[in-house]
Amino acid sequence: MKPTTKTKKSVFHGLKLVQKKELTKNAFALEFEIPTNLEQSYRFQSGQYVSVKFPFHGQDYQADYSITSAPHEGKFSLGIKINSPESPSAYLYKNYKIGDVLEISEPAGRFTVETKPHEFRTIIGFCMGIGITPIISHFKSILFNEPRTRLFLFYGNKSKSETVFKEELDDLVKMHKDRLEVHYFYSQEKVNYSLYQGRLDAKKLVLIINQILHLDDTDEESTIWDAVDEVLICGKGEMIKSLANACFHHGIQKRNIHFELFDSFDSDIYPQEKEFPLIENIEVDFTLMNKKYTTTVPDNKNKLLNYLLSQDFPVPYSCKSGICGSCECKLIEGEVELLENEYLTDKEIEQGKILACMCIPLTPKIILNFDLS
Repeated sequence: MKPTTKTKKSVFHGLKLVQKKELTKNAFALEFEIPTNLEQSYRFQSGQYVSVKFPFHGQDYQADYSITSAPHEGKFSLGIKINSPESPSAYLYKNYKIGDVLEISEPAGRFTVETKPHEFRTIIGFCMGIGITPIISHFKSILFNEPRTRLFLFYGNKSKSETVFKEELDDLVKMHKDRLEVHYFYSQEKVNYSLYQGRLDAKKLVLIINQILHLDDTDEESTIWDAVDEVLICGKGEMIKSLANACFHHGIQKRNIHFELFDSFDSDIYPQEKEFPLIENIEVDFTLMNKKYTTTVPDNKNKLLNYLLSQDFPVPYSCKSGICGSCECKLIEGEVELLENEYLTDKEIEQGKILACMCIPLTPKIILNFDLS
């Protein structure tokens, strides 16, 4: 994941590196030892991530990486992609060895799903490239905790040689062949069956529904797709947008479509369907990193974060899509329309918390506080 600026400070601890493994030529895994006195601090749910902090070119570099182990496994592992030979992740792989200590934040993130061990469920996963990292943690956890749940994974890569965790996924299929199917898709490698050629997107989803998820052995009157309870999607923004909307248009409710973004993304995942009365010359007062700011935005034709960024205010953000929560703040005065987002809970919304990237001002003046911690 890319580094992000955050107003909520993460808590870091020094953890010893106990295993380093090359996964592909462009990806590797790190495993850390969790001391007894920090076990509570590093309890995590599948789908969460940590921030890793290390010196790079004379400065402290910080980036987020998903936890790939499952809670029941008793280990703490990360999966990391090397974007280029000169990237921070390449430096991390080359310069840290077993026994070294790295600064690792306590787990965070909301790409999680509730465990339901007594239900019969069908869960679908879509991921691309390094997007497998939170998904494999989810799938291992669900297979362990939910004996009645079946899972289908659709995993896209450029080629077989670049498929991260393929060996572990294939082993999981062998152990749980009655409950787990993994289907690999390749965009730059020829395969015998055309269905598995190309990228995962809305068009590919239709083929998957019709050719893979069509017959349900447990219910002759419906399809596997009809039985889907939850959808997990992880990858780049355009992939998430395409698949999330396709899933919704094919009958999956938005609250059951969960996604994690692995890159900056400036677009909405779902199209904005509401229209709002025009308000012009809106006064915006806000507190950010203990500083007070006052500005005027021209109107409410756009979301508040976009206006503040266009005026060069240092408002934290990563996705602009209501996924990461970096721009979370509290509405002190005024009224806004909070659009659909993947981050805030109903309780937090009741407490007045909003996401600047997903709100439309509805009053001539609003006051915000970004300093929540």
